[in-house]
Parts: sequence; C-alpha cells; structure tokens
Amino acid sequence: MSALACHEIIDHARYPIDRPDDSRREAVVAEVRASLADDGCAVIRNFLSPAGLAALLDEARERVPLTHYSARKACNVYLNDGNPDYPADHPLNVFVPRSNGFITADLFGDETTARRLYYWEPLKRFLADCLGKPELFIYEDPVSNMIVNVGRPGQQFNWHFDTNEFTITMLLKAAATGGYFEYVPELRSAADERYEDVRRVLDGDRGRVRRLELGAGDLQFFLGRFSLHRVTENTGDDDRLLLIMSFAEKPGMIGSRERVQDLYGKITDAHRQARVRADGLVD
Repeated sequence: MSALACHEIIDHARYPIDRPDDSRREAVVAEVRASLADDGCAVIRNFLSPAGLAALLDEARERVPLTHYSARKACNVYLNDGNPDYPADHPLNVFVPRSNGFITADLFGDETTARRLYYWEPLKRFLADCLGKPELFIYEDPVSNMIVNVGRPGQQFNWHFDTNEFTITMLLKAAATGGYFEYVPELRSAADERYEDVRRVLDGDRGRVRRLELGAGDLQFFLGRFSLHRVTENTGDDDRLLLIMSFAEKPGMIGSRERVQDLYGKITDAHRQARVRADGLVD
C-alpha cells in the first residue's frame, strides 16, 4: 500500500489548509482564534480523514510495546523535584499520581505518516495562522517534538503545566470510558505562578475546571503553558492514544534535560547543552 499524500491524511474537502485563500480555511482559522481567545482551547472536529486516522493509529499501535513509563510514579504540577524551602503543602511539594506513558519521537522514521504530517509546511502555516503567530518553528527536541501519549486502562496523567505555550494534539483513539481532558484556563501567567490558585485546584476546587470530550480524529489546540490540565483515569478496557505535535515561536527550543529524562527515559547531546527558554517560570 502506497503512503498517503499529506493532504490525504486530513479531511481535505472540509479543511483545505494548503489553500491560503480558500474561504473554508479562513472560516476555520477565525473559529479557532475565537475559541482560543475565550479559554485557551479549540477543537477542529474530524480533522483527520478516515484513511489518515487509520494510518496514524496503526503506527501508534505498532509502537505501543516500546512505550516508556517513568520510574517516578508521582509528580508535582511542574514535573520537577519540588523545593524544600517551601512548606510541604505548597504546590511545588504536592505530588500526585502519574501513570501514563509515551512513545517518543525518535521511534517514528521519516517514512511514517505521523512524521510526514508533522513536517508538512502547509500544516505548520495553518497552525500558525490559527494561533495568530507570524511563524512557527519545529520544536527541535529529537525525543519529544512528536510523541504519542499512551493511557492504558487504569492509567492517568494528573494535573500539570506544559513546557510550551501551546500544544497541538490529535486524538487517535479515545478511552471507552474515562480518559477525559480537563483544564483550568489561564491559571498562571508568564509573570506570576499564582500558587494559591493552583493550590485550590489541587485541594479539589472544581469551580474553574472545564471538561472536554474529544473524538478520534479531532485536532485540539491548547495553551497549556499557563493552563493547568490533566487526563483523568482511563476506566475503559483499551488504550487511549493521543498524538502530540509540539511547535515553538523561536528556533532551537528543546525540553530541559531533567524533564525529558524523567518523562521519556532518554536524552541526547542536545539536552546536555544550554537550551532556549521562552520565560522564567519554574516549568
């Protein structure tokens, strides 16, 4: 079977993203921008074509046996080791269960559908327009720029913030039950960690928590650098599989050595060098 062309991976009839002057593309961009302005989250339903979804899902399933599960079974929302200078109940020192795994970017060769879609220039241009950015760059982390999040039955990925300002995800397979994406929009800013607001969520306050139900083939934009979020426990009987594509506003951005080692179980020479950072948050 021949490889799909990049435009065949998506529902091109509904989403002609490689045609900048097409009114259908302009309408989708406007809708995404409005949703992001509202609460930092936007969804394009059934973005992937049936053939594209099947190809991406097959690639992910083939690599599920290679999934890395962190040895750390609990983490704080910043995915770091905490800070002994703060009280035990400070958000930096509150550790919550984490059990999901990741299929890393280096396991997808250049011939794979996932990698070809990730590097497809019209997709990057479309995503930049939706995000209102003049340009996006490939996230140059060779381990984590394009990964699959694996949530097996009974697993979860608890509350956390992302390293990047925004993340692009495509759900390949939903959990039969559970596995919900929940988030708290704009809980912190680049200038303020707002630890008290984080503490309230960790204490069980759901006043600002929103839940999103995604379907297989949906494309999600999420501003996860500032919005606390999690995936609830997969209470079904099969894996939840989510393709995550990361992009950056600056060239050369990669993850921190400690975070990449912890989440993905490996680092490269690139992680041993000083990295480009977009802000001064604790991570």
